[in-house]
Amino acid sequence: MCTDSALALTPAPCWALFLDVDGTILHLRDTPDGVQVGEKLLDILELLLTRLGGAVALVSGRRIDTLDSMFAPHRLPTAGLHGLERRSADGRLHTVAEPAALDELRPQLLTLATTSTKVILEDKGHALAIHYRLEPELSDEIKNRVEQLVQPFSSELHVIHGKMVSEIKSPLADKGAAIRDFMTEAPFKRRLPVFIGDDTTDEDGFAYVNERNGYSVRVGDCAETLAYYTLPDVDDVVDWLESWPDMLDTPQGATKDTG
Repeated sequence: MCTDSALALTPAPCWALFLDVDGTILHLRDTPDGVQVGEKLLDILELLLTRLGGAVALVSGRRIDTLDSMFAPHRLPTAGLHGLERRSADGRLHTVAEPAALDELRPQLLTLATTSTKVILEDKGHALAIHYRLEPELSDEIKNRVEQLVQPFSSELHVIHGKMVSEIKSPLADKGAAIRDFMTEAPFKRRLPVFIGDDTTDEDGFAYVNERNGYSVRVGDCAETLAYYTLPDVDDVVDWLESWPDMLDTPQGATKDTG
């Protein structure tokens, strides 16, 4: 759906910014542990937090404690595990109970991961992820096998296929619901939501932001997406965000009816 560049948008002080992490503001790496956050991005986030009155949140598939470690010394409002856990701006933690079916599924997914030394099982506690970026030719095989393994637990578990990863989680929360919940709380309440993401796991977030008459931005390929706007890659996202503070300091920020 996205046909317009996000560069055409002028940020406004009334915006609430929600950011996916991997593939959006950080380049994807071969393994989850291979990602590092540079000082430039940390400085940009610090400026945006000030200019937007603290209305900046991370919305990621990673755990909150992992994101805190990555983005230290910042401790932003954060939704982790695709919304299964969420920390409000005031520090309150909200979580969705871990499905009992995950305990039954773990050994089977571990067996699947051991079929190749390049396939990685990431145990996130409330969710499980099979990464195969190091062996992309196994994509169809792994997707099909994960679907087969999860099918007996379909009442409790949901599979999301992202970029070289299949994630298994409870269907009771998603990124759209996480952004919605943030928008009921200070400092996000009564602001215009803006969500930037890069993957199928971000589509629920785009859908919610569109409902709120906000701005949805898909990074990279947007042939099949609900997002209205696009940016080519991570570097373009970071450069755009870097330009926000100067634009927010001017009196000509864009406005939009939140409906």
